[in-house]
Amino acid sequence: MRVHSRPLALIASVASAALLLGACSSGTADAADLTPGGDLKDVKIAVHNGWDEGIAASFLWQAILKDEGYSPAIEMADPGIVYTGIAGGDFDVNFDMWLPVTHADYLEKYGDDMEQLGSWYDKAQLTIAVNEDSPLKSIADLKTQGDVVGNRLVGIESGAGLTRITKDEVIPTYGLDNIEFVESSTSAMLAELSGAVDEGRDIAVTLWSPHWAYDAYPIRNLEDPEGALGGAEKIEMVGRTDFGTDYPQLTAWLAKFTLTDEQLFALENLMFNENGGKDNEGSATKWLADNPAFVTDLKAAADKA
Repeated sequence: MRVHSRPLALIASVASAALLLGACSSGTADAADLTPGGDLKDVKIAVHNGWDEGIAASFLWQAILKDEGYSPAIEMADPGIVYTGIAGGDFDVNFDMWLPVTHADYLEKYGDDMEQLGSWYDKAQLTIAVNEDSPLKSIADLKTQGDVVGNRLVGIESGAGLTRITKDEVIPTYGLDNIEFVESSTSAMLAELSGAVDEGRDIAVTLWSPHWAYDAYPIRNLEDPEGALGGAEKIEMVGRTDFGTDYPQLTAWLAKFTLTDEQLFALENLMFNENGGKDNEGSATKWLADNPAFVTDLKAAADKA
């Protein structure tokens, strides 16, 4: 019998080593770093500065993950930094990749180093908005009646896909050489919009839907007869390489994650209008408390898949 002891011991040793390597390959050394579902506990969520739907979804998931035993952390950055960080493994997940147009250049550049995790909203749209009583009806009117808005179009961050599309598609398509395109920031654009509305001045801004500004201000979109801004897009989620391996349970939940217009607008209104963006964690927690079946239904849908 002793003749078999060394081979058996060797087999056991190899098996133990394999289990250890398997654990280490998921970026963890022991079970204390894992959730009860077997995911890594630490989740770094990267969020685009000023993109409120992404901020809302990210803080919503931060609240969900905390309740489920994860240790999520949120970091804000411009889209270029977000996707560079996802591709480099500095961040784990982003909830705000607009496709097939707005963030297509980032997907083309970094797609080999990211995992697409599905879409959670399918009616997103880039827009140029004006005050509701503006005489302007179409983007084309900016060429002939640009003086109405002081020959200015107020934009957001220079690195945003909306900014690139406005410069590369909208302005050339409609021949808006007479218009000064102001690249600023989302907060600066909203401040100008708010000021113009308060003072009864005409203004044109680059915007997108969904956005709480449509509920907060009397504004409407200019028609885009040439389709320069593109049609409706999906808002997708992307993770770093090996996200699915390191977060199998979370990946399954994300595959079933969606928000209706009613749910998203209610969350955004609570977060950015009622609470002024000053307590995003508290806003997400309250929204979940007001919608107690949301997580239960999401997990049930994932279990059925």
